[in-house]
Amino acid sequence: MTVVTINYRLGAFGFLADPALADANGQSGDYGLMDQQAALRWVQRNIASFGGDPRNVTIFGESAGGLSVLSQVASPAARGLFSRAIAESGSYNLTQTSLASAEAAGQAFAAKAGCPDQTAACLRSLPVSTILANEDTAGYTPNINTEVLPQSLQTAFATGEFNRVPIINGTNHDEWRLFVALSELEGSPVTAANYQSMISSTLDVPAAAAAVIAAEYPLSAYPSTTVALCAVGTDAIFACPALTIDQSVSKFVPTFGYEFNDENAPENFLPPVSFPYGAAHATEIQYLMDLPTVAFPGTLSSQQQQLATIMKSYWTNFAKRGLPSSSGTPFWPRFNDVTQQIQSLIPPTPQTETDFAAHHKCAFWAAA
Repeated sequence: MTVVTINYRLGAFGFLADPALADANGQSGDYGLMDQQAALRWVQRNIASFGGDPRNVTIFGESAGGLSVLSQVASPAARGLFSRAIAESGSYNLTQTSLASAEAAGQAFAAKAGCPDQTAACLRSLPVSTILANEDTAGYTPNINTEVLPQSLQTAFATGEFNRVPIINGTNHDEWRLFVALSELEGSPVTAANYQSMISSTLDVPAAAAAVIAAEYPLSAYPSTTVALCAVGTDAIFACPALTIDQSVSKFVPTFGYEFNDENAPENFLPPVSFPYGAAHATEIQYLMDLPTVAFPGTLSSQQQQLATIMKSYWTNFAKRGLPSSSGTPFWPRFNDVTQQIQSLIPPTPQTETDFAAHHKCAFWAAA
């Protein structure tokens, strides 16, 4: 098996939309996705020289990489560039902003950064330090762009208007704990007094909606106020959108859903906080590949190492033949919307679960 890693433009460099930067067809933004497609075209032309097969290419990524994978699945411009897709924790942005909204944000950036005349020459001459100082601290995601993403991911998947390749799609049981930990480390802990306001800011909803959500996630049901907010963020931002993806794409292509469920996974990126990290965002990566440069390297127990071996087999089996299971691994069933079977990646041996939707209150979020 041949593995290729790529670089692509990030932040404002990769995703700033602005009319001044529009091409001949009036489209701007999504340059990072275009970079990825350029890399995939390189793979098609050259991978045979490295022992690879251009007719059997699997793309995979985590977090922003997972969203990139989903975006390429939805992008007409990526058609034919890959044969399978694995998205880890990429479900957090299924409804992309319109080109008009993205360009309005770009114009605000330009004025703030010292280009009030909105010229391409001015924007391209900005020092890197100026761009970094003025880009959106909340981060950037792809925007609607008729050449790259003509419709939102949610719409593309629901209508079947996407690149129909087999898909592994999944999330971690406690995704949002990483982000709440970051907030705590920056001096903004969750308390009973600010619980509802933290829900409002986390989900960008008004106070009335936050009150309804708080009633669905009462503090009495959780070991701490912090863990309660973590559950809200995990379910609303990652888990239930991931289920929506599975429900949609499984109507058209072989789909394999998973949930990484090791509650004792080492936390590689942040120091200890006042609550357990559980299976937080990105904790599954160490089970799939070496992470020699992380801030807090962890050691997997023998049972966790067994899980890691199985997970690596799942990913490589899928890349080779489109099916994660083999004679040496626990069976991983295809997802369908009737049984909603999802593989629970738990040490030492993965198991199939059917209560994902109930556990993450997805009926509530679907109606919200």
